[in-house]
Amino acid sequence: MFVPTIEQLSAHIIGDYVLQSEWMANEKIKKNVAAMVHSIVYTIPFLFLTQDSIALLIITGTHFVIDRWRLARCIAWFRNFLSPPSWWYSWKEAKENSGASKDTPPFLSIWLLIIIDNTLHISINAFALFHFG
Repeated sequence: MFVPTIEQLSAHIIGDYVLQSEWMANEKIKKNVAAMVHSIVYTIPFLFLTQDSIALLIITGTHFVIDRWRLARCIAWFRNFLSPPSWWYSWKEAKENSGASKDTPPFLSIWLLIIIDNTLHISINAFALFHFG
């Protein structure tokens, strides 16, 4: 079983928060170059944990895909199909409210999005480092 270590969590936090410029944060969902620069910079702290090219490629590549196309927002929307149909809402509504319904307070929809995004990154990183790193 692969469980994230404190070193992996630290690398994630440093890469995704400390080393991410405002330009990267604002443009990564609009432009491939910003998403790629962010993904490469994000991966730098992981070089202290592994030099395995497959693990680093998985970490960089999946970070690019998750951030560029805001996959956390897709998951936030899709998870609601686990509810009764009366609770379902449209993708248009989800896009306007960070993946949540219009009834979800904005602060909560943003935090849910951040939590889902971090869960995706941390889980994939742990997998890559466990199996290849």
